Amino acid sequence: MRRRNVNILLTGTASDSHTWNLVYLQLLLEELGHPVRNLGPCVTGELLTGACAAEEPGLVVISSVNGHGYRDGLSAVRALRGAGFTLPVVIGGKLGVAGTGDPEQRRRLLDAGCDAVFDDGDVNALRAFLTSLDAAAAARAVA
Repeated sequence: MRRRNVNILLTGTASDSHTWNLVYLQLLLEELGHPVRNLGPCVTGELLTGACAAEEPGLVVISSVNGHGYRDGLSAVRALRGAGFTLPVVIGGKLGVAGTGDPEQRRRLLDAGCDAVFDDGDVNALRAFLTSLDAAAAARAVA
């Protein structure tokens, strides 16, 4: 069965001006065969929803390394869900200033509409998530 690659919209968060994480993720995702549009750093909810409307991606990947990913991620996913987007949204990186995964923050991100929350540096979990999306897309194409 032919693999179905997902068009990915990659973004930083509103308060995060770092770019190295986005470049790394873009290269990783492209190496896995996915077309990627990298919106860059300091992306507001308005810019993110506008890009989703214009590009109709199959997945939004939000990355943060400044420690404010939890707060900014909540805002971003709420903007997407509030605008009516139902596409998968995942977030990962340094989501809190403590640098460790906080179960309560993870739960709130999932409750707000994130489909997955990845710990800082857990690219294997991201790969597994992408594999599940690929399998679901292939199954829908056969049905």
